[in-house]
Amino acid sequence: MGGSKRIAYGTVSGGLRSGYGGGYGLGGGAGFGYGMGAGGAGYGMGGGAGGFLVGGPGFVRGGPGFPVCPPGGIQEVTINQHLLQPLNLEIDPEIQRVRSQEREQIKTLNNKFASFIDKVRFLEQQNKVLETKWDLLQQQGTQVQRLNLEPLFEGYINNLRRQLDSLVNERGRLDMELRNMQDMVEDFKNKYEEEINRRTGAENEFVVLKKDV
Repeated sequence: MGGSKRIAYGTVSGGLRSGYGGGYGLGGGAGFGYGMGAGGAGYGMGGGAGGFLVGGPGFVRGGPGFPVCPPGGIQEVTINQHLLQPLNLEIDPEIQRVRSQEREQIKTLNNKFASFIDKVRFLEQQNKVLETKWDLLQQQGTQVQRLNLEPLFEGYINNLRRQLDSLVNERGRLDMELRNMQDMVEDFKNKYEEEINRRTGAENEFVVLKKDV
């Protein structure tokens, strides 16, 4: 093999190392080393102040492995219970209401905009229809237009004249009724004044007769 490759596993102050193409490991505390070269592989374990392992030629087969306990035993693992609790993500109801109103306003504006677009398209179509009609009328010629429009205007003018005659007759009738009503009012006014004068004269005569008695 060309270069060397090392993989390390550590628990507390121990380590596991492997190498290809020859290698060595040195570590303090309890440790386990493995080395493999082009000519063979070797296993080794060191403890105490340090351990030293050199992989050499040949092939060495070790027995079944076993876990190595670090000095001081297995450390107790503590877990913060607060980190396991679900986050309380509360949203302000006022913010929800404002966002809901904004969404409704946006929907309303979108509907109005769509309606406006439809109206614009409808007006554009109507404009095109009117332009087409106008072009057709212009193509027919002035004489043809005059012949076609003259009876319409004559009928309209005759209708207005009949309405005017009817209004004139109605006005004459109303004027006559007005004069009759004015005459009646004047007659009633004169009769009322005569009655007032008669009453005044009768009251005066009554006062004179009362004094004489």
